[in-house]
Parts: sequence; C-alpha cells; structure tokens
Amino acid sequence: MKPVNQDSAKIEWAGSSEGSARTLMFSGPWTNASLGPVISQLDSVTGENAQGDVALDISGISTMDMAGAWLVRRISIGFAQRGQKASLAGGSDTMIELIEELPDEVPKPAPAAPKLPIFERLFSPLGRMTVDLWDDVLAMLYVIGSAVRGAQTKINRGSGISPAAVVNQLDHMGVRAVPIITLMSFLIGAIIAQQGAFQLRYFGAEIFVVDLVGILQLREIGVLLTAIMIAGRSGSAITAEIGSMKMREEIDALKVIGLNPIGVLVFPRLVALTIALPLLTIIANFAALCGAAVVSNIYSGITYSVFLSRLHEAIDYSTLASGMIKAPFMALIIGVVAAVEGMKVGGSAESLGFHVTSSVVKSIFVVILVDALFAIFYSAIDF
Repeated sequence: MKPVNQDSAKIEWAGSSEGSARTLMFSGPWTNASLGPVISQLDSVTGENAQGDVALDISGISTMDMAGAWLVRRISIGFAQRGQKASLAGGSDTMIELIEELPDEVPKPAPAAPKLPIFERLFSPLGRMTVDLWDDVLAMLYVIGSAVRGAQTKINRGSGISPAAVVNQLDHMGVRAVPIITLMSFLIGAIIAQQGAFQLRYFGAEIFVVDLVGILQLREIGVLLTAIMIAGRSGSAITAEIGSMKMREEIDALKVIGLNPIGVLVFPRLVALTIALPLLTIIANFAALCGAAVVSNIYSGITYSVFLSRLHEAIDYSTLASGMIKAPFMALIIGVVAAVEGMKVGGSAESLGFHVTSSVVKSIFVVILVDALFAIFYSAIDF
C-alpha cells in the first residue's frame, strides 16, 4: 500500500525584483503538521532584499490553524521591523481576522521569584499561621458582637427575636440529630463498659466498671463526643448555608435593605445551638449509661438494680454539672467558627468546599482544646 502524499505549506516570491513592491505568495495547507518545509526555508525567503512595501498574498492557503496564523504574523512583524510595510492580501475574512488578532509578540513569562533565605522559608509559614489565627479571633469576636447587637436592634425596634427562626434551627440541629446521637452514645457506653469489664476482671473489680462509665461519660465523653458530632453535622451545614448565600450575593442584599446579616442569619443559629447541645448531651448521657448497663449485665452479670445503686454512689451533682457547664461554651464555639468560615467563602465551589472542611476541623480542634482547659480548671479548683 503506497503512502498518501500530502501537500505541504509553500512560500515564494512572485513578480519582478525590480521596483518598490513585491508579493510573497503563500500556498498549501498552513497547519501545524505541514509547516516543516516552510520553517526550514523561512530565513532564506524573507531575508531577500526587498525594497518598499510587501504584499502577503494568502489566497493560495487552503486551510489554516493557529500555528499557521502565528507563522504568517511572525513574517509580517519581521518585515515591519526592517522598516517595510507588510499588508495581507487575498484569503478569507476568517483567516485575515485570525492573523490580525494575534499579538505582536508572545508575552514573556514572569521571572521566577528569588530564592528566600532558609530562615525566612522556615519561619514565614509560622508567621502567616499566627496572623491568620489572630484574624480568626478578631472575626469571631466581631461575629459575637454583631449577633448580640443585631438582636438588641430588633428588640428596640419592637420586632424582637424571631421565634420561628430559632425553632426552625432547633428542629434541624436538635430534633433531627437525636437518632444519630442516641445510637453513637449507646455504642460508646457499651464499648467503654465492655473494655473496662475485661480489664478490671483481672483484679476482681468488675463492679467498678459502673464508676468508670458513669464518671467518664458524665464528665468528659458525653459532652465532648456530642459536640464533635454537632460540629461535623450542624457546623458544616451552617458554613455551607452562609457560604452559598455569600456566593449568591444574598448577604449583600441583606445589607442593602438595611438588615444586619450577622443578627439575621447567625444569631438564631447560635441560640438554637446553645439550647440544643445541652439537651443532646443529656440524651447522650442516658443512652451511654443504658448501653453500659446492658453490656455490664451481659458480660459481667451486673444486674440493672445493682448498676443503678452503684451509679448513685459513684456520681454526684458535681459530676453531672461539670459536663453540662461545658455544653453552652462548646455550642457557642461551633456556631461562631462555622459562621466565620461561611463569611470567608468566595465565589467558587472550591472555596465553599475548602471553608466547610476548615470549619469542621477548626471546630473540633477548638472544642477539644476547650474541654482540656475545663479539665485543667476543674482539677485546679478540685471540682
């Protein structure tokens, strides 16, 4: 089978060399695959001493792509740099428009940034993180202040806080979270009781698994895991809702009509979280104790009456209060961090996803940090 002979691009002078004007003829397909012969003879053809104007006749070009248009533009610029006027002749309007729209030269890439000293490369990320942390703290304080001020402004106007908005958020953040919180806490309580019973069995002290579960769940695990679950469930939802409103410029619309976006959007969510998280913590504590009672009965033979009796001896009101006091603070932190990240969302879906992820990570981190600070404080005051 013989290979197919494809035409290649051609360029040649036409007309007499005498006089002030000459015509440079272009023919064939001026595409990326057929420009090889032209490029090899380009310097010899365009380097001829032609005086006066030069007409670039592209009527013989059958097809042209961007590579061919760039080459024609380059030839035209070459004549212009030698003081000769080069004009296009013939060809379709599309070809001429494509050639004329190309710039005179390709923009040069920006120079590479100078290599920074090793000290700056090591500590500049730490400095940026410190500045970003300070900006986040200021933004959180601004959100808290704006939320309170927005609520007070409404009260002074006689409209008050919208109960419907708070109840709606309570339904989303509290009521609908009951099943998952109950299941998670039941399993956590069962796991703690099972592992505790297996370890205490070696010392003949399986009954103390009730003390372990009761104190650990009521003081630490109950409120902490509930707050982490709410941070992942409701905190991400708050960031996504406010962020999508920011992308659609609904936040700006609220400002235009004279409303405080923080007071309108954030304050009801903060109130709902502050109410819902302590209630969910109570439900989580009951579910975890139920799970621990079931497992203790199955694995250790501890009856439910013995479990309740031992639980009454192991805990007191301070044990319950030490966990419940943390709940409003954690709820406030989750809501404020989620609102701040939502207000940072830009105009792209990538920005929305980034800030939703950042909201969950920051909320969980700060919640754990606050729990640790409370634990240190309780130990210091012997509570």
